Amino acid sequence: MRHSRGFRTRGRRLLSKPPREKGRGSIGYLLYEYSIGEKVVIDIRPGPKISTAPHRRYQGKVATVVAKRGRAYVLKLKIGNKEKTIITTKEHIKPFAQASSS
Repeated sequence: MRHSRGFRTRGRRLLSKPPREKGRGSIGYLLYEYSIGEKVVIDIRPGPKISTAPHRRYQGKVATVVAKRGRAYVLKLKIGNKEKTIITTKEHIKPFAQASSS
């Protein structure tokens, strides 16, 4: 029998929390509003709403907010020579903090 190749396959380490971080955690990330043109990092949170999470291949990638669609955000990012559009909720993105060069 062929094995399943579902949405969450091969993502055990990525889509699970370390034992000390399990639980609800803080909800401050839900209060943050992103503006159009702002850079964000895709950071899949395994707990809430995995159905709104982007594919695991986009974990850690930097994207730009293009629009807001209901509760979700439309993101654009470039993978190789292709421009990708991702629609996800704010649970799975965080602000991009560029490291200072000194």
